[in-house]
Amino acid sequence: MTWDTALTRQFDLRLPIVAGGLQWLADAPYVTAATEAGVLGFVTAASFQGDMDALRSEIRKTRSAVGDRAFGVNVSMLPKLVPGEQTEDIFRLIADEGITVIETSGRNPEPYMPLLKDLGLTVIHKVPAVRYAVKAQSVGVDMVAIVGAECGGHPGMDMIGSFVNAAMAGRDLDIPFLIGGGVGHGSQMVAALAMGAAGVVMGTRLLVAEELTAHVAYKQALVDATERDTALTMASVRNTIRTLANDTTREVARMEAESPDVTIQDLLPLVSGQIGRKAYQTGDVSRGMLSAGHALGLTDRIEPMAAIIDRIEAEASQAFAGLSQTAAHAKAAQ
Repeated sequence: MTWDTALTRQFDLRLPIVAGGLQWLADAPYVTAATEAGVLGFVTAASFQGDMDALRSEIRKTRSAVGDRAFGVNVSMLPKLVPGEQTEDIFRLIADEGITVIETSGRNPEPYMPLLKDLGLTVIHKVPAVRYAVKAQSVGVDMVAIVGAECGGHPGMDMIGSFVNAAMAGRDLDIPFLIGGGVGHGSQMVAALAMGAAGVVMGTRLLVAEELTAHVAYKQALVDATERDTALTMASVRNTIRTLANDTTREVARMEAESPDVTIQDLLPLVSGQIGRKAYQTGDVSRGMLSAGHALGLTDRIEPMAAIIDRIEAEASQAFAGLSQTAAHAKAAQ
């Protein structure tokens, strides 16, 4: 099938899928694999922790591998302005490297929109609920990605599911929107398109790609996990996160339950991103906050990115054929 949406047209994609930015993991090999599979991938700027030369090098590695095909950079903006923040410098570096699309998240992008437009960047802003998408639309972003409560990582405080988000977005938005959170099957892509989306965002489903720069034992742990093997923690500090359930999530949950006044500083020795990074390197998933969503129920094997995307396309084609048959039967019955 040929999939024709605002997302595929703008970025010349084979499928209306975004391989969302992943802290520590969305690097040149991962984004290259996504691009070659015909979907839109994003190098994650935060993985380089302010090392601008390293970020520039990773962008250039990706560009060298994919040529003039589209890919972007994910910029996770801090919740508030802090001294020495590099967000504007990162945006300038991205544009200087010839990148034309960015995925932003973390806070209202309004203060940066004049600069982003001056730099010629297409802005896909990621939000956890439709009410934030409406705000992002009003300040001039080009597209929004709405990730529901089922997502790995940060689902926000509203905890609205992807199915409801999709219907509300179709009703409330005029700009193209993407739906994420628990998406890992082609039938979900068809459903999202039927509800008005321009595409879907996938994260957890792609964590078992062979090209992902992570230990094979980490990937196998995700294959072995089910949709029931995630935990929600850190709501007490208004930073809700869905991760693979492990020793760390159990300890964090205990601290939150026993200490109503717990702070992020209290939790930091357990939830530091560096601890999670070690899990990706060693394969020991017992410690660290390892973002993973309900699409764990759909991660059934480790295989190349291209094979994952091909399976999703086949699932989508089958779902669309079934939908078309149902519509034909309904028309015949009239």
